[in-house]
Amino acid sequence: QCVLDYYGVALAGAGDELVQLLLDELAEAGGAPQASVIGHAARLPALSAALVNGAASHALDYDDVNMAMPGHPSVAILPALLALAELKRSSGREVITAFIAGYETACRIGAALQPGHYNLGFHSTGTVGTFGAAAACARLLGLDGEATAVALGIAGTQAAGLKSQFGTMCKPVHAGKAAQNGLLAARLAARGFSSRADIIECVQGFALTHGPNFSPEAALATPEAGLHLFANLFKYHAACYLTHAPIECARRLGEEHELRPEAIADITLRLDASCERVCNIPAPVDGLQSKFSLRQTVAMALTGIDTASLGAYSAENARDPTLVRVRELVELDWQDSWPQTVSELEIRLTDGRRLTARHDSGIPAADIADQGRRLAAKFDALVEPVLGAPRARELRETIASLDRLADVSNLTRLAAS
Repeated sequence: QCVLDYYGVALAGAGDELVQLLLDELAEAGGAPQASVIGHAARLPALSAALVNGAASHALDYDDVNMAMPGHPSVAILPALLALAELKRSSGREVITAFIAGYETACRIGAALQPGHYNLGFHSTGTVGTFGAAAACARLLGLDGEATAVALGIAGTQAAGLKSQFGTMCKPVHAGKAAQNGLLAARLAARGFSSRADIIECVQGFALTHGPNFSPEAALATPEAGLHLFANLFKYHAACYLTHAPIECARRLGEEHELRPEAIADITLRLDASCERVCNIPAPVDGLQSKFSLRQTVAMALTGIDTASLGAYSAENARDPTLVRVRELVELDWQDSWPQTVSELEIRLTDGRRLTARHDSGIPAADIADQGRRLAAKFDALVEPVLGAPRARELRETIASLDRLADVSNLTRLAAS
Protein backbone atom coordinates (compact mmCIF):
# COMPACT_ATOMS: atom_id res chain seq x y z
CA GLN A 1 0.00 0.00 0.00
CA CYS A 2 2.89 2.39 0.70
CA VAL A 3 4.39 1.67 -2.72
CA LEU A 4 1.02 2.10 -4.45
CA ASP A 5 0.41 5.43 -2.74
CA TYR A 6 3.95 6.57 -3.50
CA TYR A 7 3.60 5.96 -7.21
CA GLY A 8 0.20 7.61 -7.27
CA VAL A 9 1.33 10.86 -5.69
CA ALA A 10 4.63 10.85 -7.61
CA LEU A 11 2.95 10.48 -11.00
CA ALA A 12 0.47 13.21 -10.12
CA GLY A 13 3.31 15.45 -8.93
CA ALA A 14 5.59 14.69 -11.89
CA GLY A 15 4.08 17.53 -13.90
CA ASP A 16 4.69 20.13 -11.21
CA GLU A 17 6.84 23.10 -12.16
CA LEU A 18 9.44 22.30 -9.51
CA VAL A 19 10.07 18.89 -11.10
CA GLN A 20 10.72 20.46 -14.49
CA LEU A 21 13.10 22.97 -12.93
CA LEU A 22 15.06 20.12 -11.36
CA LEU A 23 15.12 18.20 -14.64
CA ASP A 24 16.33 21.27 -16.53
CA GLU A 25 19.17 21.74 -14.06
CA LEU A 26 20.18 18.08 -14.06
CA ALA A 27 20.02 17.85 -17.86
CA GLU A 28 22.84 20.37 -18.10
CA ALA A 29 25.06 18.14 -15.97
CA GLY A 30 24.22 14.93 -17.82
CA GLY A 31 25.36 11.57 -16.51
CA ALA A 32 24.82 7.84 -16.88
CA PRO A 33 21.18 6.82 -17.57
CA GLN A 34 20.92 4.51 -14.56
CA ALA A 35 17.37 4.98 -13.29
CA SER A 36 13.90 5.99 -14.43
CA VAL A 37 12.23 9.31 -13.70
CA ILE A 38 8.59 8.83 -12.76
CA GLY A 39 6.26 10.34 -15.34
CA HIS A 40 9.08 11.37 -17.67
CA ALA A 41 11.08 9.79 -20.49
CA ALA A 42 14.41 10.95 -19.07
CA ARG A 43 16.79 8.49 -17.44
CA LEU A 44 19.25 9.88 -14.94
CA PRO A 45 22.06 8.78 -12.65
CA ALA A 46 20.52 6.97 -9.69
CA LEU A 47 21.35 9.81 -7.30
CA SER A 48 19.65 12.36 -9.55
CA ALA A 49 16.62 10.13 -10.11
CA ALA A 50 16.22 9.78 -6.34
CA LEU A 51 16.23 13.58 -5.99
CA VAL A 52 13.65 14.20 -8.72
CA ASN A 53 11.34 11.33 -7.81
CA GLY A 54 11.44 12.28 -4.14
CA ALA A 55 10.55 15.88 -4.92
CA ALA A 56 7.77 14.81 -7.30
CA SER A 57 6.23 12.47 -4.74
CA HIS A 58 6.11 15.22 -2.09
CA ALA A 59 5.16 18.07 -4.44
CA LEU A 60 1.43 17.78 -3.78
CA ASP A 61 1.74 17.04 -0.04
CA TYR A 62 -0.56 14.08 -0.59
CA ASP A 63 1.82 11.36 0.61
CA ASP A 64 1.71 9.15 3.69
CA VAL A 65 2.65 10.09 7.24
CA ASN A 66 3.91 8.50 10.44
CA MET A 67 3.55 10.51 13.63
CA ALA A 68 6.48 8.76 15.34
CA MET A 69 8.84 10.29 12.81
CA PRO A 70 6.92 12.68 12.56
CA GLY A 71 6.88 13.18 8.83
CA HIS A 72 6.58 11.49 5.47
CA PRO A 73 8.60 8.26 5.40
CA SER A 74 7.79 6.72 2.02
CA VAL A 75 8.76 9.72 -0.12
CA ALA A 76 12.18 9.90 1.54
CA ILE A 77 12.90 6.16 1.37
CA LEU A 78 11.30 4.74 -1.77
CA PRO A 79 12.87 7.12 -4.33
CA ALA A 80 16.34 6.13 -3.14
CA LEU A 81 15.52 2.46 -2.76
CA LEU A 82 13.82 2.04 -6.14
CA ALA A 83 16.55 3.93 -8.01
CA LEU A 84 19.13 1.60 -6.46
CA ALA A 85 16.96 -1.46 -7.03
CA GLU A 86 16.56 -0.59 -10.70
CA LEU A 87 20.32 -0.21 -11.03
CA LYS A 88 20.93 -3.53 -9.25
CA ARG A 89 17.93 -5.29 -10.84
CA SER A 90 16.78 -6.31 -7.37
CA SER A 91 13.73 -8.44 -6.70
CA GLY A 92 10.48 -7.15 -5.24
CA ARG A 93 11.00 -9.11 -2.02
CA GLU A 94 14.42 -7.54 -1.57
CA VAL A 95 12.87 -4.09 -2.00
CA ILE A 96 10.09 -4.82 0.49
CA THR A 97 12.56 -6.05 3.12
CA ALA A 98 14.82 -3.03 2.63
CA PHE A 99 11.87 -0.64 2.77
CA ILE A 100 10.74 -2.01 6.12
CA ALA A 101 14.29 -1.65 7.47
CA GLY A 102 14.46 1.96 6.34
CA TYR A 103 10.97 2.80 7.56
CA GLU A 104 11.58 1.42 11.05
CA THR A 105 14.95 3.18 11.26
CA ALA A 106 13.43 6.54 10.37
CA CYS A 107 10.59 6.18 12.86
CA ARG A 108 12.82 4.99 15.69
CA ILE A 109 15.32 7.82 15.22
CA GLY A 110 12.46 10.28 14.88
CA ALA A 111 10.82 9.02 18.06
CA ALA A 112 14.09 9.49 19.95
CA LEU A 113 14.30 13.15 18.89
CA GLN A 114 10.71 14.27 19.35
CA PRO A 115 9.04 16.53 20.11
CA GLY A 116 11.94 18.95 20.39
CA HIS A 117 13.51 18.33 16.98
CA TYR A 118 10.34 19.07 15.04
CA ASN A 119 9.17 21.89 17.30
CA LEU A 120 12.55 23.60 16.97
CA GLY A 121 11.92 23.97 13.23
CA PHE A 122 13.42 20.90 11.59
CA HIS A 123 11.42 19.08 8.91
CA SER A 124 11.77 15.43 9.87
CA THR A 125 11.04 14.24 6.33
CA GLY A 126 14.30 15.83 5.25
CA THR A 127 16.35 15.16 8.37
CA VAL A 128 15.20 11.84 9.79
CA GLY A 129 14.17 10.68 6.32
CA THR A 130 17.83 10.75 5.26
CA PHE A 131 18.64 8.10 7.87
CA GLY A 132 15.71 5.98 6.68
CA ALA A 133 16.84 6.15 3.07
CA ALA A 134 20.41 5.27 4.06
CA ALA A 135 19.29 2.27 6.12
CA ALA A 136 17.05 0.97 3.34
CA CYS A 137 19.78 1.26 0.72
CA ALA A 138 22.35 -0.27 3.07
CA ARG A 139 20.08 -3.27 3.46
CA LEU A 140 19.60 -3.60 -0.30
CA LEU A 141 23.37 -3.41 -0.78
CA GLY A 142 23.86 -6.17 1.78
CA LEU A 143 26.03 -4.09 4.12
CA ASP A 144 26.90 -5.61 7.48
CA GLY A 145 26.15 -3.88 10.78
CA GLU A 146 29.41 -1.97 10.92
CA ALA A 147 29.10 -0.64 7.37
CA THR A 148 25.44 0.22 7.94
CA ALA A 149 26.41 2.28 10.99
CA VAL A 150 28.91 4.12 8.81
CA ALA A 151 26.17 4.73 6.23
CA LEU A 152 24.03 6.26 8.97
CA GLY A 153 26.99 8.40 9.99
CA ILE A 154 27.37 9.72 6.45
CA ALA A 155 23.63 10.31 6.33
CA GLY A 156 23.70 12.26 9.58
CA THR A 157 26.22 14.79 8.35
CA GLN A 158 24.04 15.52 5.29
CA ALA A 159 20.56 15.50 6.85
CA ALA A 160 18.70 18.80 6.52
CA GLY A 161 15.29 20.40 6.14
CA LEU A 162 13.64 23.48 7.67
CA LYS A 163 9.93 23.92 8.40
CA SER A 164 10.25 27.61 7.55
CA GLN A 165 10.21 26.46 3.91
CA PHE A 166 6.68 25.06 4.13
CA GLY A 167 4.56 26.53 1.35
CA THR A 168 7.53 26.81 -1.04
CA MET A 169 9.17 24.49 -3.57
CA CYS A 170 11.89 23.73 -1.04
CA LYS A 171 9.61 21.56 1.10
CA PRO A 172 9.21 18.85 -1.59
CA VAL A 173 12.94 19.04 -2.26
CA HIS A 174 13.52 18.03 1.37
CA ALA A 175 12.16 14.59 0.49
CA GLY A 176 14.24 14.45 -2.68
CA LYS A 177 17.42 15.44 -0.90
CA ALA A 178 16.75 12.91 1.86
CA ALA A 179 16.47 10.20 -0.78
CA GLN A 180 19.51 11.38 -2.71
CA ASN A 181 21.70 11.85 0.37
CA GLY A 182 20.61 8.56 1.92
CA LEU A 183 21.45 6.69 -1.27
CA LEU A 184 24.81 8.46 -1.48
CA ALA A 185 25.54 7.58 2.15
CA ALA A 186 24.92 3.87 1.61
CA ARG A 187 26.91 3.73 -1.63
CA LEU A 188 29.87 5.54 -0.09
CA ALA A 189 29.80 3.24 2.93
CA ALA A 190 29.85 0.27 0.57
CA ARG A 191 33.01 1.68 -1.00
CA GLY A 192 34.75 2.00 2.36
CA PHE A 193 34.16 5.70 3.03
CA SER A 194 34.85 6.64 6.65
CA SER A 195 32.50 8.24 9.17
CA ARG A 196 31.73 8.13 12.85
CA ALA A 197 29.40 5.24 13.51
CA ASP A 198 27.81 6.96 16.53
CA ILE A 199 26.78 10.15 14.74
CA ILE A 200 23.31 10.18 16.31
CA GLU A 201 24.28 10.10 19.99
CA CYS A 202 27.88 11.37 20.12
CA VAL A 203 28.98 14.75 21.49
CA GLN A 204 28.36 17.34 18.76
CA GLY A 205 26.44 14.63 16.93
CA PHE A 206 23.04 14.80 15.27
CA ALA A 207 20.78 14.49 18.31
CA LEU A 208 22.54 17.02 20.53
CA THR A 209 22.86 19.63 17.77
CA HIS A 210 19.34 19.22 16.35
CA GLY A 211 17.06 19.40 19.35
CA PRO A 212 16.67 19.87 23.09
CA ASN A 213 15.77 16.30 23.93
CA PHE A 214 17.10 12.86 23.02
CA SER A 215 15.61 9.60 24.28
CA PRO A 216 17.41 6.41 23.24
CA GLU A 217 14.69 4.53 25.15
CA ALA A 218 12.07 5.83 22.71
CA ALA A 219 14.13 4.55 19.80
CA LEU A 220 14.45 1.09 21.34
CA ALA A 221 10.85 0.76 22.52
CA THR A 222 8.64 -1.72 20.68
CA PRO A 223 5.66 0.05 19.06
CA GLU A 224 2.23 -1.01 20.26
CA ALA A 225 1.44 -2.50 16.86
CA GLY A 226 4.79 -4.33 16.68
CA LEU A 227 6.15 -2.22 13.83
CA HIS A 228 5.93 1.51 13.21
CA LEU A 229 4.87 0.61 9.67
CA PHE A 230 1.53 -0.60 11.00
CA ALA A 231 0.82 2.94 12.25
CA ASN A 232 1.30 4.44 8.80
CA LEU A 233 -1.31 7.07 7.95
CA PHE A 234 -2.47 7.66 4.38
CA LYS A 235 -3.84 10.96 3.15
CA TYR A 236 -7.26 11.42 1.60
CA HIS A 237 -7.04 15.22 1.55
CA ALA A 238 -4.33 16.85 -0.58
CA ALA A 239 -3.03 19.12 2.18
CA CYS A 240 -0.75 19.12 5.22
CA TYR A 241 -1.72 16.23 7.48
CA LEU A 242 -2.33 18.51 10.45
CA THR A 243 -5.21 20.10 8.52
CA HIS A 244 -6.96 16.74 8.12
CA ALA A 245 -8.74 16.60 11.47
CA PRO A 246 -10.10 20.15 11.02
CA ILE A 247 -11.16 19.26 7.46
CA GLU A 248 -13.04 16.19 8.71
CA CYS A 249 -14.81 18.25 11.38
CA ALA A 250 -15.79 20.93 8.88
CA ARG A 251 -16.90 18.45 6.24
CA ARG A 252 -19.06 16.57 8.73
CA LEU A 253 -20.79 19.69 10.06
CA GLY A 254 -21.23 21.15 6.60
CA GLU A 255 -22.87 18.00 5.27
CA GLU A 256 -24.96 17.11 8.32
CA HIS A 257 -26.45 20.58 8.70
CA GLU A 258 -26.38 21.67 5.02
CA LEU A 259 -24.61 24.84 6.07
CA ARG A 260 -24.73 27.95 3.92
CA PRO A 261 -21.78 30.37 4.28
CA GLU A 262 -24.08 33.29 5.02
CA ALA A 263 -25.57 31.39 7.98
CA ILE A 264 -22.21 31.21 9.79
CA ALA A 265 -21.54 33.87 12.42
CA ASP A 266 -18.17 32.69 13.71
CA ILE A 267 -15.96 29.60 13.86
CA THR A 268 -13.61 28.41 16.61
CA LEU A 269 -11.00 25.77 15.83
CA ARG A 270 -9.23 24.16 18.78
CA LEU A 271 -6.02 22.20 18.23
CA ASP A 272 -2.55 21.72 19.66
CA ALA A 273 -0.38 24.82 19.86
CA SER A 274 2.45 23.15 17.92
CA CYS A 275 0.31 23.29 14.77
CA GLU A 276 0.71 27.07 14.75
CA ARG A 277 4.24 26.66 13.38
CA VAL A 278 3.28 24.09 10.75
CA CYS A 279 0.10 24.98 8.86
CA ASN A 280 -1.00 28.43 9.95
CA ILE A 281 -0.74 30.55 6.79
CA PRO A 282 -3.67 32.89 7.50
CA ALA A 283 -4.26 34.34 4.02
CA PRO A 284 -2.80 32.02 1.36
CA VAL A 285 -2.28 33.46 -2.12
CA ASP A 286 -1.90 30.25 -4.10
CA GLY A 287 -2.58 26.53 -4.03
CA LEU A 288 0.69 25.58 -2.36
CA GLN A 289 0.14 27.98 0.53
CA SER A 290 -3.48 26.82 0.80
CA LYS A 291 -2.26 23.33 1.68
CA PHE A 292 -0.68 24.84 4.82
CA SER A 293 -3.60 27.03 5.84
CA LEU A 294 -5.93 25.77 8.57
CA ARG A 295 -8.38 28.57 7.85
CA GLN A 296 -8.48 28.01 4.09
CA THR A 297 -8.89 24.24 4.30
CA VAL A 298 -11.67 24.56 6.89
CA ALA A 299 -13.43 27.08 4.65
CA MET A 300 -13.09 24.76 1.67
CA ALA A 301 -14.50 21.79 3.56
CA LEU A 302 -17.39 23.80 5.04
CA THR A 303 -18.45 25.05 1.61
CA GLY A 304 -18.44 21.60 0.04
CA ILE A 305 -15.22 21.80 -1.94
CA ASP A 306 -13.60 18.40 -2.49
CA THR A 307 -10.37 18.60 -0.51
CA ALA A 308 -9.16 15.38 -2.14
CA SER A 309 -9.09 17.15 -5.51
CA LEU A 310 -5.74 18.53 -6.59
CA GLY A 311 -7.45 21.33 -8.48
CA ALA A 312 -9.14 22.59 -5.32
CA TYR A 313 -5.83 24.05 -4.11
CA SER A 314 -5.51 26.98 -6.48
CA ALA A 315 -4.87 30.70 -6.58
CA GLU A 316 -8.47 31.12 -7.70
CA ASN A 317 -9.84 29.45 -4.58
CA ALA A 318 -7.36 31.34 -2.42
CA ARG A 319 -8.93 34.57 -3.74
CA ASP A 320 -12.54 33.36 -3.86
CA PRO A 321 -14.67 35.93 -1.96
CA THR A 322 -16.85 33.31 -0.26
CA LEU A 323 -13.86 31.30 0.93
CA VAL A 324 -12.05 34.44 2.06
CA ARG A 325 -15.10 35.51 4.07
CA VAL A 326 -15.46 32.09 5.73
CA ARG A 327 -11.78 31.70 6.55
CA GLU A 328 -11.73 35.15 8.14
CA LEU A 329 -14.40 33.90 10.55
CA VAL A 330 -12.07 31.19 11.86
CA GLU A 331 -10.52 31.85 15.26
CA LEU A 332 -7.72 29.50 16.28
CA ASP A 333 -7.77 28.46 19.92
CA TRP A 334 -4.41 26.84 20.66
CA GLN A 335 -4.38 24.07 23.26
CA ASP A 336 -1.45 22.85 25.32
CA SER A 337 -0.43 19.19 25.07
CA TRP A 338 -3.18 17.99 22.77
CA PRO A 339 -2.25 15.26 20.27
CA GLN A 340 -1.35 17.00 17.01
CA THR A 341 -3.90 14.91 15.15
CA VAL A 342 -6.90 15.96 17.28
CA SER A 343 -9.10 18.95 16.47
CA GLU A 344 -12.39 20.34 17.70
CA LEU A 345 -14.49 22.71 15.60
CA GLU A 346 -17.29 24.88 16.99
CA ILE A 347 -19.54 26.92 14.69
CA ARG A 348 -21.96 29.58 15.89
CA LEU A 349 -24.76 30.24 13.43
CA THR A 350 -26.56 33.53 12.89
CA ASP A 351 -29.71 31.99 14.45
CA GLY A 352 -27.79 31.36 17.68
CA ARG A 353 -27.27 27.61 17.34
CA ARG A 354 -23.85 26.14 18.11
CA LEU A 355 -22.53 23.10 16.28
CA THR A 356 -19.47 21.12 17.37
CA ALA A 357 -17.42 18.26 15.99
CA ARG A 358 -14.25 16.53 17.13
CA HIS A 359 -11.95 14.29 15.12
CA ASP A 360 -8.66 12.41 15.55
CA SER A 361 -6.85 11.80 12.27
CA GLY A 362 -4.05 9.86 13.98
CA ILE A 363 -5.82 6.50 14.26
CA PRO A 364 -4.51 3.95 11.73
CA ALA A 365 -7.06 2.06 9.66
CA ALA A 366 -8.34 -1.12 11.29
CA ASP A 367 -9.69 -2.57 8.04
CA ILE A 368 -6.65 -3.01 5.78
CA ALA A 369 -8.77 -4.36 2.90
CA ASP A 370 -10.98 -1.27 2.97
CA GLN A 371 -7.89 0.92 3.14
CA GLY A 372 -6.59 -0.88 0.07
CA ARG A 373 -9.79 -0.10 -1.83
CA ARG A 374 -9.61 3.56 -0.85
CA LEU A 375 -5.98 3.76 -1.91
CA ALA A 376 -6.73 2.07 -5.23
CA ALA A 377 -9.45 4.65 -5.90
CA LYS A 378 -7.06 7.45 -4.94
CA PHE A 379 -4.36 5.95 -7.19
CA ASP A 380 -6.71 5.70 -10.17
CA ALA A 381 -7.89 9.29 -9.71
CA LEU A 382 -4.30 10.53 -9.65
CA VAL A 383 -2.73 8.31 -12.29
CA GLU A 384 -5.36 7.84 -15.00
CA PRO A 385 -5.11 11.50 -16.12
CA VAL A 386 -1.34 11.01 -16.49
CA LEU A 387 -0.95 7.51 -17.96
CA GLY A 388 -4.47 6.70 -19.15
CA ALA A 389 -6.75 4.08 -17.61
CA PRO A 390 -5.25 0.91 -19.20
CA ARG A 391 -1.66 1.71 -18.21
CA ALA A 392 -2.72 2.94 -14.78
CA ARG A 393 -4.45 -0.39 -14.18
CA GLU A 394 -1.36 -2.29 -15.40
CA LEU A 395 0.86 -0.31 -13.04
CA ARG A 396 -1.50 -0.88 -10.11
CA GLU A 397 -1.59 -4.62 -10.78
CA THR A 398 2.20 -4.75 -11.10
CA ILE A 399 2.59 -3.04 -7.73
CA ALA A 400 0.15 -5.53 -6.22
CA SER A 401 2.47 -8.33 -7.38
CA LEU A 402 5.63 -6.63 -6.06
CA ASP A 403 6.54 -9.57 -3.82
CA ARG A 404 6.61 -11.82 -6.90
CA LEU A 405 8.69 -9.58 -9.18
CA ALA A 406 12.10 -11.00 -9.98
CA ASP A 407 13.30 -7.62 -11.27
CA VAL A 408 11.73 -4.34 -10.11
CA SER A 409 12.98 -2.51 -13.19
CA ASN A 410 9.84 -3.83 -14.87
CA LEU A 411 7.90 -1.70 -12.39
CA THR A 412 10.07 1.41 -12.42
CA ARG A 413 10.07 1.65 -16.21
CA LEU A 414 6.31 1.18 -16.39
CA ALA A 415 5.88 4.32 -14.27
CA ALA A 416 8.11 6.38 -16.57
CA SER A 417 6.62 8.33 -19.45
